Amino acid sequence: FSEVTFVLQTFLRMCGLPVQVSCCANAEYMSPSGKVPFIHVGNQVVSELGPIVQFIKAKLYIQWCDDYTATEISRPRYSSPYSWPLNHILAYQKQWEVRRKMNVIGWSGKSLEQVYEDVSQCCQALSQRLGTQPYFFSKQPTELDALVFGHLFTILTTQLTNDELAEKVKSYTNLLSFCHRIEHTYFKEHDRESQSGSPHHYKGSLP
Repeated sequence: FSEVTFVLQTFLRMCGLPVQVSCCANAEYMSPSGKVPFIHVGNQVVSELGPIVQFIKAKLYIQWCDDYTATEISRPRYSSPYSWPLNHILAYQKQWEVRRKMNVIGWSGKSLEQVYEDVSQCCQALSQRLGTQPYFFSKQPTELDALVFGHLFTILTTQLTNDELAEKVKSYTNLLSFCHRIEHTYFKEHDRESQSGSPHHYKGSLP
């Protein structure tokens, strides 16, 4: 799953809503806007969900703008559901789209070291805001908790060519504890209590 999908799944679980995840190779083409994730609410199909579901710029940069990571991990993983030659066409198209976006927002000239520093500053701000609280604003989770967890969890569990991005997150112990808390409460416990017998729908346990 992308971090966007995981943010949405986390928030729905926090709201106590039943969640059923369907993985489809052509999911982008099933969405009314061509974007994933999207959800069925009754007979309605809702996609994008506004500012709640945004990509982390740093993760996009590392996945698609770092040549080694794009070649060794991102393009093969993105293209894996498709047959030749569509697999290569779609992977390169995705890379071109991300690099164009990075250029628009002024990130195309950044180095990896600068991106890692941006991530570290972001984590520092989040860590200070969280402090010793279980959640960011109160004892109950909000959309912000789902957003932060979805992005941090994806960084911590996604295979990249090096672990530096994940190590930046791990250096903030309260953020790591925050991720463990939400994973345990809203994924492991929910799946354990589920009567459906369906397998876990999240991408893997935290280290």
